[in-house]
Amino acid sequence: MSDVPADLDWIRAAPEDATGPGPWIEVAFTESEDPEAPVYIRETSDPDNVVTTNRRKWDAFVLGVQAGEFDHFVEGVELDTTPER
Repeated sequence: MSDVPADLDWIRAAPEDATGPGPWIEVAFTESEDPEAPVYIRETSDPDNVVTTNRRKWDAFVLGVQAGEFDHFVEGVELDTTPER
């Protein structure tokens, strides 16, 4: 993880009312607006395991999620609405 900047501001992808430790996905961006600038992704349960992509690919992924291109991955999966303790 030595190539991951230590001063990143990690954004947790969790519902606003979520409590508990997760696990959640977290994303961090660098200050650069360059489409090739790195985007870092990790899971809260394993913060040392960081995946890196770039802004261009991240933006394409987010647009694909919004367009429903990944809905087939969750067909038949039920949302767990059990409150965390």
